[in-house]
Amino acid sequence: MPSCTPGSLLQRPGKIAARNKVARKDRRLFPMKFPTPLFSIILAWPLLAPAQSAPAAMSQRMADAFIAQHPDSIVIGNRKTARWDYEQGLMLKALERVWERTGDGRYFTYIQKDVDQFVQPDGSIRTYKPEEYQLDNIATGPALLLLGQLSVPGNEKYRLAAAKLRQQLATQPRTQAGGFWHKKTYPNQMWLDGLYMAEPFYAQYSVLTGDAAGLDDVANQFALIEKHLLDPKTGLLRHGYDESRAQLWADKATGQSPQAWDRAVGWYAMALVEVLDYVPASSPHRAALVQDLQRLAPVLAKYQDAKTGTWSLVMGRETEKGNYAEASGSSMFVYALAKGVRLGYLDKKYAAVARKGYDGILKAFISTENGALALNGTVSVGGLGGTPYRDGSYQYYLSEPLRQNDLKGVGPFILASTEMEIAQENAAGQGKTVGLDYYFNHELRKNAFGGQPEQWHYTWEERTHGGFWLWGNQLRELGARTVPVPTPPTAASLKGLNVYVIVDPDTKKESPTPHYVSAADGQAVADWVRAGGTLVLLANDTANCEIKHFNTLAQHFGVQFTDQSVNMVQGSQFAQGRVDLASGAAIFKQAKTAYIKELSVLALQAPARPLVTNNGKVVMATATLGKGRVFALGDPWLYNEYTDGRKIPATFENFQAGKDLGRWFLR
Repeated sequence: MPSCTPGSLLQRPGKIAARNKVARKDRRLFPMKFPTPLFSIILAWPLLAPAQSAPAAMSQRMADAFIAQHPDSIVIGNRKTARWDYEQGLMLKALERVWERTGDGRYFTYIQKDVDQFVQPDGSIRTYKPEEYQLDNIATGPALLLLGQLSVPGNEKYRLAAAKLRQQLATQPRTQAGGFWHKKTYPNQMWLDGLYMAEPFYAQYSVLTGDAAGLDDVANQFALIEKHLLDPKTGLLRHGYDESRAQLWADKATGQSPQAWDRAVGWYAMALVEVLDYVPASSPHRAALVQDLQRLAPVLAKYQDAKTGTWSLVMGRETEKGNYAEASGSSMFVYALAKGVRLGYLDKKYAAVARKGYDGILKAFISTENGALALNGTVSVGGLGGTPYRDGSYQYYLSEPLRQNDLKGVGPFILASTEMEIAQENAAGQGKTVGLDYYFNHELRKNAFGGQPEQWHYTWEERTHGGFWLWGNQLRELGARTVPVPTPPTAASLKGLNVYVIVDPDTKKESPTPHYVSAADGQAVADWVRAGGTLVLLANDTANCEIKHFNTLAQHFGVQFTDQSVNMVQGSQFAQGRVDLASGAAIFKQAKTAYIKELSVLALQAPARPLVTNNGKVVMATATLGKGRVFALGDPWLYNEYTDGRKIPATFENFQAGKDLGRWFLR
């Protein structure tokens, strides 16, 4: 095979017959010989072995290959310049997931630098034309919401830009039934693609701004797709629907386009699992969205190739001449199925379908070129109508050329890889619940997007520096459920928890009416630990934590947080916050060094035992009481600021330490 530059077409453009030279071969797999097949090598890799000795995970390797190919900006296909584009949004989402999995700040830096090429201080977006009413332009919106929630200088501009995308949706042309037109130039048409382009952003923005009507609208878009694009005979979804029946490709009775294109179905499947990330458990729409995914999963299993594990370009016509296995749709299906299983939406039997699909992708589409991963076998485009006119026929889909390293395949492959990597490690926390105290620590602020009051500072939900979002995400990916505990500890409130984390109880400086730990609180927690619970106590230096009453709880386990603080870091002299974790190897199996500043020294008596000392001072301790365990440290240390890879040097392993601690208390 001749070498191909990133994103280059594997077939020269020209007449349909010429473009379709490869696709018309009657083969089930992508009909090319790839450099250096990886499958046999990959099967020998422990995907999640310690980072110090094992190759990087496939998600990270593909992300690194992408960044090497697009070091300065994301230029799509044969374009000469970068634009605000849905493929850009897809790749930024994929990089966000790799960042969350690794704590490597390089991925965040790439996301921010790319977005900053477009978003101006007033929130205007370069190259974005809202008057075109393209749903595709909404797909980069989640990156704006990410940056708008983080502790980033000038982050108001991201929220202003997100509001502009939301305003487009407010005025987007709709079908008579309320469905978004895919584009202004495609009147009366809903496409499956549009659900991924718009709904994950729309759902998250609605939650951030407290917009219940927005969530209603999101749910309605899915309901309309299920109503108008479902083929009841096959269970597959057709690519497009024309309410007016005016398009040549539209069935005069149903308005549907004639084929089920794999990537269109893939966009829809991904939209479902991503929207469900934001729809609250209390929402009346959540059950219907889960049912949509549950309806789709057996259909995907049915049309999976029994031998290769991949899926064909045109679904439902797998054995017909010219059809072939296609990379982007296959990757999208693996991602949606694996995530659906992990989050409990789908029966666990679909994990095997996802695993088989992923193995098929590795064998059929992945190669190495100059040491970097490459993805082959992605069809470059698929659409309906337009000029030249695309009639939605079987022959039309076969006519579109394939592209190596097409981002519509690379992004979903990274997302699929993250899910398969999570699946290798999330048995640790299955069936276990980690509760985080929201009672003793109860600080309030106004939400930056909608202005509604919200709890912040060491909470699972908080994405700014002081939150535990990343640590909570690690625990969830280890299989545990994370929940807030907004009430004082009692036998009833602690029932069902396997782990209870209490962090930095409030002083009057932080809350006008702080909830101090009482003797009854301490006794309830001690009784719960004796019965088998695992308690994590994270204090702070005495200037920032209510130590006196917190110690009445800690004394049940032989721990006292003293008024002596150590590791007083001056400015960016990070070495002053260094803590050697070597003596704590019983818990910290992989992390060797942590950054912890201004922490309270511990004083211990039985049953507490020192775990980690720093310059002769005990800074971490454990205790056993009855059937339960306790871990204590005089600092919150695992909050986003010091785990997300953006501030402290990479020699400090707080991100890995948080995962090590999670594995210990979930075992």
